[in-house]
Amino acid sequence: MPIAPADLPREARRTVARLTPGLQRVFKDEPVLWPPFLIRLERELPRLLDLLHRLYGWRYDFHWHLEQVLLTAARAWRERPAPWRAWDAEEEAAAAAGRPWFHDNRQVGAVAYVDRFAHDLEGLRERLPYLDRLGVTYLHLMPLLRARAGESDGGYAVSSYREVEPRLGTMSQLAQLATELRWRGVRLCLDFVFNHTADDHDWALAAKAGDRDKQDYYWMFDDRTVPDRLSPGLREIFPDRGGDAFTFVPELGKHVWTTFNTYQWDLNFSNPALFRQMAEEMLFLANRGVSVLRLDAVPFIWKREGTDSENQPEAHGIIQAFNAIGRIAAPGLAFKSEAIVHPDQVTSYVSPQEAQVSYNPLLMVLLWESLATRDTTLMRHSLIKRFGLPDGAGWMTYIRCHDDIGWGFADEDAAECGMNGFDHRRFLNAFYTGRFPGSVARGLPFQENRRTGDMRISGALASLAGLEAARAKRDRAGVELALARIRLLYGIILTIGGVPLIYLGDELAVENDYAFADDPHRRDDNRWAHRPVMDWQRAERDLADPASPAARTTAALRRLIAVRQDQPALAGPAMTILSVRNAHVLAYRRGAVDRPLVVLANVTETPQGVADAGLVSLLGSGPWRELVSDTPVAWDPAAGVTLPPYGLWVLSGG
Repeated sequence: MPIAPADLPREARRTVARLTPGLQRVFKDEPVLWPPFLIRLERELPRLLDLLHRLYGWRYDFHWHLEQVLLTAARAWRERPAPWRAWDAEEEAAAAAGRPWFHDNRQVGAVAYVDRFAHDLEGLRERLPYLDRLGVTYLHLMPLLRARAGESDGGYAVSSYREVEPRLGTMSQLAQLATELRWRGVRLCLDFVFNHTADDHDWALAAKAGDRDKQDYYWMFDDRTVPDRLSPGLREIFPDRGGDAFTFVPELGKHVWTTFNTYQWDLNFSNPALFRQMAEEMLFLANRGVSVLRLDAVPFIWKREGTDSENQPEAHGIIQAFNAIGRIAAPGLAFKSEAIVHPDQVTSYVSPQEAQVSYNPLLMVLLWESLATRDTTLMRHSLIKRFGLPDGAGWMTYIRCHDDIGWGFADEDAAECGMNGFDHRRFLNAFYTGRFPGSVARGLPFQENRRTGDMRISGALASLAGLEAARAKRDRAGVELALARIRLLYGIILTIGGVPLIYLGDELAVENDYAFADDPHRRDDNRWAHRPVMDWQRAERDLADPASPAARTTAALRRLIAVRQDQPALAGPAMTILSVRNAHVLAYRRGAVDRPLVVLANVTETPQGVADAGLVSLLGSGPWRELVSDTPVAWDPAAGVTLPPYGLWVLSGG
């Protein structure tokens, strides 16, 4: 096998030739691992070299840092457990054939905090049959690495990337769980919080103790001169903390950049030593069986004076470089981007060379917007413009997540639909906090800015959809409408394109949990209202009653999942919005042109007719089959078809 093939760019060839002896020594005890490593190194090094040169090539010690990065990758591949190497090969083959796992219609995701869902990792193992019955193939466990004591931003103030929070279990237990999940056909996703660490991480403690190298891992300033120049351009993330993104740390005598909370210190990726260290932490988690890393807060990872220090080109370079390193040392590893920014910026992070999959926050926002307005105009317009992704990438679709809901539609999209974005957000805030007349939602205002009127919304699916309010009033008709809204939302995320994510508890129609107000570490963060502790005794009792909201919601969801997993037309992210001349109905086509499925979704509490003859050209003259209810649907040439309140139909031609 040639060491430096002629098709590699010249500098990459020289680099491979120069570093080969040192890299090959890493595998002296397992020489069989060297050839596959070298193949991937030769494939990825030109890209990695270019990225790192753009980021750090100005440094005199660039080549030393490059060598350390490649040695880190080599050691990680050597230490990668044999089963994961085999699964890597399967993932690479599927992606090369144009069939990445996240395009498979059989994929269904679930999200949970370990302690809230099952107490600890051992308790979670006992609940795996429950996830199997639901059809889950992807499990995102919310931050479970060791976090700072007391306030920890829901675990996003990480104190160690190599330890599990002790009350949840051990890293050994996590690795065993990951392997068991994969044998069951379930991929494990964990959060990779790489914009910041907790102020009690070992690096931060060393920095406080005077370690200059570790101080260079963070953004620190001797006085307020630079922070005062930077501050006017920075976005106010948490208005409740006062808007200052810099925290004075007495032990250091310095000001530390803290974008989110005062105890979360921003990492300095302009330092190549920090980059290499984070690559090592990433590969450590991959070798414990993490198949997907959710990249937290990606817009913030590169800072530049004179800007808002968000979405800088170098942020993309960092993620792409991590992508290349992952392909060398853990080729089955995938990234999921979390970027709650303008929709154009969301998609900028998604590609096979960066984050292969991403949350689709725009779809989530538009789902709730359409229910509040009973109108799909903004949704249809925005999805036509912004649902597409590069080949080889995919969406994660969801109704809500662990976080709050911010109304992240594009103002220009709203304007093109005749709306004022600022005013529309104020309406949505009023609607989902129950302040708007006639609203049945019971959301909570999160980080309300009294000066600007801005806020985000906390709340469980059932409470936002009206179930909490209806049950409190003993309003049977209201309960039926709320359950229909929930079914509609699930039906859309399961059919529109991407891997659907279920926040566990929502499938049981669990409402807001207001007990967070009694916890001194959580009472100032009402997002804990929609992160309830699972009451398994109540869940089992409710599931045994077919008439309960929990049993009905679960049954409806399982039926929708069955339809999704049975229909290859629902694979992949390709989706075409259809015009059906009724603004109350969302319509889209999935699958091949010759054998399409058509989904119709009524976002109102009244029946809605669809008389557009374009459906006949797609599905034929009928009779059609509605797959969720498994019933025939006849097309009336005069009247078309009529959807029930909040009805969702998945139609197949005759």
